[in-house]
Amino acid sequence: MLESHAGRFLLLALAVALLAGLAFLPGLPGDFVFDDFPNIVNDTKLHIERLDGEALYRIATSPQISGFMRILPTVTFALDHLRGGLDPATFKVTNIVLHGITALALAWLFRALLLVAGVRRERATWLAPALALAWALHPLQVSSVLYVVQRLQTMGTLFLVLALWAYLQARRAQIEGRSGRTGLLVTLLLWILALGCKEDSALLPAYTLALELTVLRFAAADARLATRLRRGYLIAVVGAAAVFLFWVVPHRWRWDAYPGRDFSTPERLMTQARVLCLYLWQILVPLPRHMPFYYDWLQPSRGLLQPWTTLPALVVVVALPALALWLRRRWPLFALGVLWFFAAHFITSNVVGLELAFEHRNHFALIGAVLAIGSLLAHAAVRLRIPLVAQTAACVAILAGLATATLLRAHDWRSNLTMAQAATASAPGSARAWILLCAEHYTGGGGPVAGNPNLEPAIEACSAGTRNMPHSLNANALLIVLKSLRGDVTPADWEQYRERLRTVPMTWDNRRATLIMTHNFRKGAPLDAAELLETLDLLVERAEFKPYELAGFGYFVMDDLDEPDRAMPYFVRALLLVSPGDPFHQQLATELRERGREDLAEEIEGLRRGLPSTR
Repeated sequence: MLESHAGRFLLLALAVALLAGLAFLPGLPGDFVFDDFPNIVNDTKLHIERLDGEALYRIATSPQISGFMRILPTVTFALDHLRGGLDPATFKVTNIVLHGITALALAWLFRALLLVAGVRRERATWLAPALALAWALHPLQVSSVLYVVQRLQTMGTLFLVLALWAYLQARRAQIEGRSGRTGLLVTLLLWILALGCKEDSALLPAYTLALELTVLRFAAADARLATRLRRGYLIAVVGAAAVFLFWVVPHRWRWDAYPGRDFSTPERLMTQARVLCLYLWQILVPLPRHMPFYYDWLQPSRGLLQPWTTLPALVVVVALPALALWLRRRWPLFALGVLWFFAAHFITSNVVGLELAFEHRNHFALIGAVLAIGSLLAHAAVRLRIPLVAQTAACVAILAGLATATLLRAHDWRSNLTMAQAATASAPGSARAWILLCAEHYTGGGGPVAGNPNLEPAIEACSAGTRNMPHSLNANALLIVLKSLRGDVTPADWEQYRERLRTVPMTWDNRRATLIMTHNFRKGAPLDAAELLETLDLLVERAEFKPYELAGFGYFVMDDLDEPDRAMPYFVRALLLVSPGDPFHQQLATELRERGREDLAEEIEGLRRGLPSTR
C-alpha cells in the first residue's frame, strides 16, 4: 500500500514539474530587461567561449555586480552564454527548467510537512502536488522565472526548499528516536549552497524556527534533546535580535533619505506595510493587471495617514503574525504559512535601503501564502462538509485559473515591447514602463537614424510618460532626442527639461536620465551641443557623482562636444573628491597628455600640489 502511494505521488510530482515549465513557454524568446544588462549582458567575464577551470575560477572569484554571495547563479549565467551566446531564450529556458525542478522539490516538502502535521497519507499524496502546482502556476512567478537575473532568487529558493525537506526528515528521525544527524548535515550543506545564490537565504533558521513553533513543537523522543532544541533556538533568537538592533539598525538607519532614494528609514518601514498588503492582494486576486512588474509609481508613506492606507496596513502586518502565533496549535499549517510569508520579507522589507517593491521577493514567501490559504480552504471544506468531488472540482478550477493567468502574463513577456505595453496599461504612473515602451519603439526602428520608421509611436510614448510622471526625467530626456531627430525640438523643450532637473528628487533613475542624451549624441543624434552642455552643468550641480563619473563627463565635453576649456571644471570637481595622495590625479594627467592636452595636464598636476585652478 505504501509503495502504491509512493508511486502515485511520484507521478503526480513529475506532472507538477512538467506543467510548471509549460506555463511559461509563451514568454519565449523574450528579451533581457532592467538588471539583466549590468549583471549579464555587460558583464564580459561571463562571456566565456570555452569551458575550463580557469574561466570558472575567474567567474567564481571575481566580485559579482549584483552581490558578493551570488556565485552559483553567476556561474550558470556563464554556462548559458557558452551554450547560446547572449540569446535571451537560452537563459530563460534554464530558468524555466529550474522552476520545474523547484516545483518537484516543493511537492516533496509539502508531502513531508503534511505527514508530520498528521494528514492521512492518501490525502497528502494528492494534496501536496496540488499545493506545489498552485505555487508554480501563480502569475506572480512570471517575473521571477522570465526575468533572467532573478535566477539568483529562484536558485536560492530551490536550495532552501531542499534544506527544509532535509530538516524535516532529520527532525522526524529525532521524534522517532533516531539521531537525525545525517539529515541535519545535509540541511547545513544545502543552506551553504542557498547562501551562494542570494543573501536572503540567511533566513533559513527563521523558517526552521517557524516549523518548530507550529508543526514540530520542539518534539523529540529524547527529552534532553527537546530541551536543547528549545534553549538553542532561544539563544539564537536573542543573538539575532542583538545583532539586528545593535549592528544592523545603527548602520542602516537613516533619518534623511537614502542615497539615490527619496525616502528615509521610518518612511520605508511605514511603506513596507502597504507593500506587504499589496503582495497579499496580488496573491489572493491573481489577475495579470494587478502585477505591472514596475513599481516606481509607488509613493512612500510620509506619515501614518499619508496616505491613509498606511495605518490599516500596519495593523494587518502586526495582526496576521500575532494571529498565526495564537492559532499555532489549533491550525499549525495555517500558522506556519503566515510565519513563512512574513519571515521571507524580513530582510527586503526592513531597514536596508532597497527599492520599495519587487515581485520576485515573493518567490519563497509565496510558499507560505499557498500553505496558509490551502489550510484555510481545507478547514472550510471540513466545517461546511463539502463533498470530496466538489473539493476536487474547486481545486481543479483554481489551478486552471492560475494557469490561465500565468499563460496570459507570460505571453506579455515574449518581447520587451509587449511587456512595456502591458506594464503601461497596468501602471500608467510608472516612469520605467513608459521609458521602456518609448525605447523599444525607438530602438526597434533603428535608433538615432534618419527616417526611423518608429519615431512617431516613440514620441507618443515618451510624451505620455513625460505628462504622467512630472517627477521623472527619463521619458523627457529621450523625448528631446526624438524631437531632435524629427527636427522640431525647441529651446522651450530644453528649458522644460532643465526646469524639471532643478526640482525633481535626484533618484538613481533621475541621475542617469541625462546620460540618455549623451549616449545618443555619441551615436549621431543631432542634439544641440550648447543646450546639452548647459544641461550637463546643471546636472552636476544637483546630483552627487563619483570622481570617475565626473571625469567621464569631462571627457565627453572635451572630446564629443569639442569644448576642452569647458571640460576642466568637471575634472576639478573630480579631483576635489579624492585625497591628495590618490593616484587618480596622476592617471588623469597622463590621460590628458595622451590626448594632446598638455595645458590641462599641467593644471591637474598643479592642483595636486595645492595650486589654485585658473578656471
